[in-house]
Amino acid sequence: MSKKRRNHTPEFKAQVVLELLREEMTVNELAARHQISPVLISRWKSELMERAAEVFRKGPSEAEKELVVKEEHIADLERKVGQLTVEVDWLKKKSTELLDRKRTPGNR
Repeated sequence: MSKKRRNHTPEFKAQVVLELLREEMTVNELAARHQISPVLISRWKSELMERAAEVFRKGPSEAEKELVVKEEHIADLERKVGQLTVEVDWLKKKSTELLDRKRTPGNR
């Protein structure tokens, strides 16, 4: 029978890595304490070290910039849909008026 895969929250991962960085326990002691693999803790530490500089960057991240662009695109599309809806409603109204005029005798 295989083990059920556990998903750890980002908060838990950060807590474990910070405990490791305090050097109060070894990787193996931390792994035993939290019942996780020492390799996993080392991987989390590497990931934190690679991305630590992102915390101190000024301005929006690449993902935030991309989100803004997508939100602007969605807003533009919503404006276009609104404009087209108004135009379709106007055309329906006018076509109904024209058809009613043709059906009414003596309009000529």
